Amino acid sequence: MTVGLSFKTDWNQAAGDYAKHRAGFPDWFFDRIEASGLFRPGMRVLDLATGTGTLARGFARRGGIVTGLDIAPEMMAQAKALDAEAGVSVDYVQAKAETTGQPAAHFDLISAGTCWFWFDGDLAAAEAKRVLKSGGHLMIAMLAWLPLAGNVVAATERLIEKHNPAWTLGNYHAGGVRYMRDLANAGFGSRESFSVDYDIPYGHEAWRGRIRASAGVSAASLSPEKVAAFDAEHAAMLSRGFPDDPMQVPHRVVASWGRKL
Repeated sequence: MTVGLSFKTDWNQAAGDYAKHRAGFPDWFFDRIEASGLFRPGMRVLDLATGTGTLARGFARRGGIVTGLDIAPEMMAQAKALDAEAGVSVDYVQAKAETTGQPAAHFDLISAGTCWFWFDGDLAAAEAKRVLKSGGHLMIAMLAWLPLAGNVVAATERLIEKHNPAWTLGNYHAGGVRYMRDLANAGFGSRESFSVDYDIPYGHEAWRGRIRASAGVSAASLSPEKVAAFDAEHAAMLSRGFPDDPMQVPHRVVASWGRKL
């Protein structure tokens, strides 16, 4: 059994900063998914743990009929506002990835972006297989910052650990090993994966907002006073140690998928 992370989060607390400051999957990511044969206009897509809808909105922009699913209503409220700005429509449902409540054999593609480690992987993969049409795909993706020696990510992680010792996600380097294992264990065939490292520009204000929206700060339900104390020290650290504004922040995007036979 592949069980998700054990510490608790409340993403409703981070929804505003998340929607405003957290970079989503880039356009070229969707181009690559479409070129790999996972998606085409008119397909039904279910996006698990949709958050503010970065994957859901991307597929809707490309002509998908998209349902976004999440347990955090405030995140989905932000997603709806961003959808309205983008001129697209997504149907949002409050439910868990392991028990979606969706009809069997209904979707052509199920996506999960930067969320799979929160799930019981075996149960989520089995549920995805239930609601997928024959020949449909489960695509598990991750967009994560890269902590490298001396960079702003590593310094920020040490500061999060100082203010929230319960946070355990530091020094994480995204990879598809667990995703491929969960796909194989669930019986998905035609399994593939890719990984790309690239930089995302973040200004100081945006990086502070992106970190406030992380699982180690606002989403960890730190008190407003503790969030403010963290943010003030973070701002001082950036000004002192990383004066470039914007900064080029290294990230990695990983995608792994399998086909329902």
